[in-house]
Amino acid sequence: MLFGAILVLSWLVLLIRYPSKALPISLAALIGLGLVTSYVLWQESREKRHLAHLELRLNYAPDTCPANRPLALHLNNTSDAVLMTLQWQVAAYRPGDSTNLAERLYETPRYSGPGDLQPGAEWQTCLPLPPLRSGYRASTLEFRAEHLQGSFSE
Repeated sequence: MLFGAILVLSWLVLLIRYPSKALPISLAALIGLGLVTSYVLWQESREKRHLAHLELRLNYAPDTCPANRPLALHLNNTSDAVLMTLQWQVAAYRPGDSTNLAERLYETPRYSGPGDLQPGAEWQTCLPLPPLRSGYRASTLEFRAEHLQGSFSE
């Protein structure tokens, strides 16, 4: 914080003392910063657009999945780009309720998707349940993927 304040103060002194030399350099730096900012915002909007085209469904399915991984996942890549990486958190809700019943602990399973999922391709697997608050059974809850983070290649 102190270093930033010293840097800004030095820039202001140079701008006031030598405006003919400092102003063009400041404008060039401002344009460069603007270009970098616009590129980062464009990348973020592109990732969000591609993530919005993913169909990810979670169902409690102890009859079709192993006992230690009873959560069935179905992922469909409906975007026009290859899904390279995908991470998410699993949330559990009672039907019609908005309180997340999955506990966020250090030993909570980390969920990640397949690598290189082509456009239009599907992926299915079974996942472990997240730790639930006491008194709730997984069979009575709805599971949702939240906080999706992913990367795509064109």
